[in-house]
Amino acid sequence: MTTGAPGDLLALAAELVDIPSVSHHEQALADRLEAELRTAPGLEVVRIDDNVVARTRLGRAQRVVLAGHLDTVPPHGNDRARLDGEVLWGLGSADMKAALAVFVALARAVPEPAVDVTYALYACEEVAHEHSGLGRLLDTRPDLLAGDVAILGEPSGGAVEAGCQGTLRVEALFEGRRAHTARPWKGRNAIHRLAGALARLESYEPRRPVVDGCEYHEAMQAVRVEGGQGNNVVPDRAVLTVNHRFAPDRTPEEALAHVAGVLADADALEVVDLAPAAPPALDHPLLAALLDRHRLTVRAKLGWTDVARFAALGVPAVNLGPGDPGVAHTAEEHVTRADVERAHAVLRDLLERGT
Repeated sequence: MTTGAPGDLLALAAELVDIPSVSHHEQALADRLEAELRTAPGLEVVRIDDNVVARTRLGRAQRVVLAGHLDTVPPHGNDRARLDGEVLWGLGSADMKAALAVFVALARAVPEPAVDVTYALYACEEVAHEHSGLGRLLDTRPDLLAGDVAILGEPSGGAVEAGCQGTLRVEALFEGRRAHTARPWKGRNAIHRLAGALARLESYEPRRPVVDGCEYHEAMQAVRVEGGQGNNVVPDRAVLTVNHRFAPDRTPEEALAHVAGVLADADALEVVDLAPAAPPALDHPLLAALLDRHRLTVRAKLGWTDVARFAALGVPAVNLGPGDPGVAHTAEEHVTRADVERAHAVLRDLLERGT
């Protein structure tokens, strides 16, 4: 594999797309990237499960962490890479194998950077918080993730997406009383009880708070309904699953209280997934220099990303990677050569110049 020049980046990304890595099945991709990083000069490489960390040990005054996940969502008939001129199509092309290609190329092209560099590549970002490979690294070897700033290679179209919104998923239980459908007045229909909550969710007006100059856009959506025991039985139980995306000016506790207010008529609420938000972190000298030199667009990150995990460590973090986030997880996922090469150039400048 040749990765020394930007002209090779799209082909490298295509090779990575052709290595399946749906969440919980990242071993083959981790093997490939570990092998590539072990042949790059000047790197100490550590493998923990399907998580690969490679870092320089040059004694520089500052350290940059370049981080990205190996996994993809399940395919939509797009599991194979397709190169069409200057565009790469395929599962994970934008989210985020193009960024992984950039990281590998940087490891080879910049063996003696002005800052120490850590490349952190990890499994299971696209699934529940509890399965995160980055979380596994934080639990077992937090020293491997130490740094002054972190840049997540999440697709951002070459812009800097600052901070991230938190995500909260709850299951709301609505109880009723069973009866025969020929005599429904003898029971209470639990599914019908969902009507009020669904109406409130349909008319929900999300907040759009501005935090450090970045406008976030909250959301609350019903994502699943379960209930019913038979075609002639009035159901006595229904479960409504709701996802809430909350801005970084809210704590997880405040977000949960807000959801509980919207679903106040539920008989019980169970939190099944929760990941905190992260505020923008753009005032660190390394990030400020990057923004200034390249006149990068800055906007809020509306989805959740692992910048929140780094923020919890006290490490300022942003999202900056090739690809349009709007095509991630879709059958039309793709990335352009120009976008990949731009990301490579911006990050190479940071590694070679620092502040």
